[in-house]
Amino acid sequence: MIVAVLGANGQLGSDILRVISADPRRDQALPLSRKDLDISNLEAIPTVLSKFRFDVLVNCTGYHKTDEVETHATEAIRINAHAISAIAKSCKSQRARFVQISTDYVFDGNTRQPYSETDQPRPINVYGASKLLGENLALRSYPDETLVVRVASLFGVAGSSGKGGNFIETILRHGKETGQVRVVNDITMSPTCTADAARAILDLLRQDAPPGIYHLANSGSATWFEFAKQIIEDAGVPATVVPVTSEEYPSVAIRPSYSVLNNDKISRIVGELPHWKDALHQYLTEKGLQLTAQSALGAD
Repeated sequence: MIVAVLGANGQLGSDILRVISADPRRDQALPLSRKDLDISNLEAIPTVLSKFRFDVLVNCTGYHKTDEVETHATEAIRINAHAISAIAKSCKSQRARFVQISTDYVFDGNTRQPYSETDQPRPINVYGASKLLGENLALRSYPDETLVVRVASLFGVAGSSGKGGNFIETILRHGKETGQVRVVNDITMSPTCTADAARAILDLLRQDAPPGIYHLANSGSATWFEFAKQIIEDAGVPATVVPVTSEEYPSVAIRPSYSVLNNDKISRIVGELPHWKDALHQYLTEKGLQLTAQSALGAD
């Protein structure tokens, strides 16, 4: 299986490449960066993709800066929606499967039960709306071979270059520099390691999972404060984590107060996904950071 990866330099894209490279006899990777294809140039998409041979295309790229997107709606719709339709149509012309990476931000957060794939999306910010439109256009353009994979709160060894590093890197840096980090405690989500997400996506493809929508997140849930507290404790950083409200740290875009994803559907195909605490331990170990004795015991 030849797997083309758009956004190959990002957190998720780079981990998909790493998983493939670990067993090169099984699959072959075709990394595509923005230098190879800038999806904001809609007219170039079919021409560029027609030059490559692949069995699957996984799109990990997009306009992800949630606050910036709020005031650049036209560009967000272009990149996160119309470009996705063009990619789906290109995959259809090559009879290749298409995996579109989407987001938990398609939901409004007005619940306290993990969202399943059958729950009605109701985005409350421009980013979520643009990603939802991209989902719909992809499934409409190529329903037979499109998998929409919604992920949440990603962290990976590669970091997030577009956002200046991931949440873990930011918390550790501030903790070391100031001895204190203030983190919102009224937004609950699904921390998700890109290494686990990459393995699950490839397992979906290898097991010929049917088209449709899948929720992919590490098991468990946490507020951003709870996640930050675990990061600081596991890494052994002498810093205090202080819970605050979202009102104390207002942002341009409204975030859903609850966006936990139910991963039962995908787990039935690829196996149970690790708890986010175990995924965090693995991440910190791979980054060469200190783990406390208690954290090494794993999730509760």
